[in-house]
Amino acid sequence: MRRSMRSLALVLVWSAGVVSDASAGALRQDEVDKIVAAGKAAGESRVMEHLDVLTNRIGPRLTSSDNLQNACEWARDRFASYGLEAKIEPWGEFPVGFNRGPWFGRVVEPEARELQFITPSWSAGTKGVVRGKAVLGPWNDGEFAKVKDRLKGAWVVSPIPTRDHRPTPEFARGLAKKFEAAGVAGVIRPAWTNDLIITDGNPRVSWDALPTVPTVRLLKKQFDEVAAWLKEDKPVVLEFDVRNGFKKGPIKLYNVVADLKGSEKADEYVIVGGHLDSWDGATGATDNGTGAATTIEAARILAKAGVKPRRTIRFMLWSGEEQGFLGSRAYVKAHPELMAKVSAVLVHDMGTNYLSSITGTEAMQSDLRLAFAPVVGLDPKFPFEVGKVNGLAGGDSDHASFLGANVPGFFWGQSGKAVYNRTHHTQFDTYDAAIPEYQRHSALVVALGAYGIAELDNLLSREKLRLLSREKLRAPGMQPGNRRVLGIQLEELSVVEVMDDGIAFKAGIRPGDLILKVDGSEIGDRQELVAAIQKGERKKSVVVVRDGKEVELTVEWPATKAQEKN
Repeated sequence: MRRSMRSLALVLVWSAGVVSDASAGALRQDEVDKIVAAGKAAGESRVMEHLDVLTNRIGPRLTSSDNLQNACEWARDRFASYGLEAKIEPWGEFPVGFNRGPWFGRVVEPEARELQFITPSWSAGTKGVVRGKAVLGPWNDGEFAKVKDRLKGAWVVSPIPTRDHRPTPEFARGLAKKFEAAGVAGVIRPAWTNDLIITDGNPRVSWDALPTVPTVRLLKKQFDEVAAWLKEDKPVVLEFDVRNGFKKGPIKLYNVVADLKGSEKADEYVIVGGHLDSWDGATGATDNGTGAATTIEAARILAKAGVKPRRTIRFMLWSGEEQGFLGSRAYVKAHPELMAKVSAVLVHDMGTNYLSSITGTEAMQSDLRLAFAPVVGLDPKFPFEVGKVNGLAGGDSDHASFLGANVPGFFWGQSGKAVYNRTHHTQFDTYDAAIPEYQRHSALVVALGAYGIAELDNLLSREKLRLLSREKLRAPGMQPGNRRVLGIQLEELSVVEVMDDGIAFKAGIRPGDLILKVDGSEIGDRQELVAAIQKGERKKSVVVVRDGKEVELTVEWPATKAQEKN
């Protein structure tokens, strides 16, 4: 039932920097004060300690890895230590587990130097130190025949395709098997930029057909240097030691669930959380150790304050997010009876910048402004605002799973000096990238926001919840061409994974397809693909090669910012 007094003017009373509401169901000022005191108590914040354990003691937390299991159990126990009802809840299985060990590579000849690189997750390692000559990769069957006798034990440096010089689709599709049969030491490909190395990978591997040929993704400027030596006919010798390990499954996968029970409406919920899993090219600090840490710290703050919210606040740390929100999607599917009782889902998954805004629909405005009044006046150094949108969009994290079930899912707006794209999935995603002051403040914002929504007389409105138009509302940092927006994952231009609810899947793109053309123009690499997506009309013709034949599909991509303005 909507609040009967809401049409009356709200009487806002400033008290110790916190706003209260004189109408029925007002936030209890004494409890708000306790939360603020617990969150600001000098020397008591544990948010950076949580992050330290996750990133430095446990380490990267790839879905299906032993580290992720360790992190789930540790998080459950930490929630429980604060007096919450905590558990790990199974949501699914992977057929094969993957644990990444140390990796090292260097140039032996012509000039000794260390190499910076990554191998994809769920890909083959070297099984020890492997030294071999480098060979420039072939473009076609004729070139392959010329170098075939030199490939055994060699590191094959893949040539970069251009518009005028590129392998035929048929040759490219069969090249991996040719290299495996020839006994190559591994294949070397370039990273996207001269300073960032992105980690990704395809978990769809079988124990009976595990990958055997290592794929090295080398820092682009180092790749270019090696390729230049080979073009100058200089002898190049490379050495790699990559300790990748597979684990026979099934590997059970879990979400962490912890409840601070409600005092009046315990069967209604406010869910706050983030994803616990990470890619394993670094230690998963800003994606998403920071969000997991603020979630745990918010639980500590509320427990320390001893507050009794009217609704249950459920703290959740999902796994499988990086592979397509798998844990949160499975949770929503497994608990349909709960969805109508969830007032809001608040997800922190955009790095270490401080939480600076939340946006809701017109029908939510009065409730959100009441719930977040204590946050708006919390600290002038970290301004916070409640914004308004025509409807909540999907998005790039676990809140999207709940939006699909008509539950208000929110992705915090964030501000600050950190550059998220420098750490997102890169080798720089380590503990030192987190900003302690921001983390401490954000944890308190999460605690206050969750408490505020839990105290409302009613659940947040679902009126006009979802956008009916094709307008795309993005959180800061979301870019056109993101694999989750498109629902696609690529290895070069070969499709290795397609999300079953994404744009690419709906258009008919399938794993194994090789992207050849967009709107009649040949595509040479991923950069050209992104550029082709971003220009012209959103509806485009895409030609893929499938089973040796060209197949033309129609794909309607998300609007870019420039397209939205037009």
